[in-house]
Amino acid sequence: PELGFTLAGGIMISFKTNPKDSLIQRSSSPLMLGVSTTGAYFFGTKFTSFWLKDKLRIYADLNFKNMPDNYWGVGYDEGYNTVKDSDTTAYTRTWWQINPKILWQFKKNLFIGPSIDFNYTRGSKASTGVAEDPFYQEFNDKPFNSGMGLVFQYDSRDVPVNAWKGAFVEVSGTFYGPYLGGDNTYQVLVIDLRKYWNIKKRKGQTIAVQLKGRFSNGDVPYGEMSQPGTPFDLRGYTWGRYRDESMVFALGEYRLMFRKKGGELSPHGIVARLGAGTLGERVQYFGDWLPSIAIGY
Repeated sequence: PELGFTLAGGIMISFKTNPKDSLIQRSSSPLMLGVSTTGAYFFGTKFTSFWLKDKLRIYADLNFKNMPDNYWGVGYDEGYNTVKDSDTTAYTRTWWQINPKILWQFKKNLFIGPSIDFNYTRGSKASTGVAEDPFYQEFNDKPFNSGMGLVFQYDSRDVPVNAWKGAFVEVSGTFYGPYLGGDNTYQVLVIDLRKYWNIKKRKGQTIAVQLKGRFSNGDVPYGEMSQPGTPFDLRGYTWGRYRDESMVFALGEYRLMFRKKGGELSPHGIVARLGAGTLGERVQYFGDWLPSIAIGY
């Protein structure tokens, strides 16, 4: 919603790190870039690769975005009650992120490894409402964050990039501070639980559920707060309208692939999803919920 009409293009690079290994998952690197009628321009990629008979997995998120944006403040009440206007919420946001993860499979379906995160959020051309916000005043001149962490994964999905069955659990803790040049000191804990069921009565049906929590502590910048409503969770809300130190959300999804006349699966399908999330400074402050419902092709 925050980008308006967008002209975007992309390529998908898909490959096997060992073409002779018939069992190893295909690695992928989608690259997307675009411009919008609001004056925004952006690019990003989500690199996923499998090496050494899936003993080694290397992930990397690379993103850049410069856009006229809106900032409502911190907390559910600010996001819900603040009127979006050129004098109250408007500003221009520059954001980039480099986030690689290297995981080693130490036992079947179990992975562990380090992660590094570099990110930058800075606002400019701030409206009166944004310029007077205490979080914006405290952190906008300290835009660079860097941290190191540890990631644990359990992954029994049949196809990690588009699972039909199996489970996924990821627990990560990242510690941000000045030791890699960062401007702010804080910590982030992420717990991500997913489960997939393939309904065998009719080929091409999948039930997927996800429960995820992101909990931060310390001097958390406004750009690094948990923000439910992004394309990566509840969707449908303007990215950044709701933000606070911590959040949780739950999603349920039904996927149906259509079949050809001969009974084989076609390339077409539909999906229906239902979810809700909440946010707060701490878990004990969680209150109002943000609902999400969608259908897709």
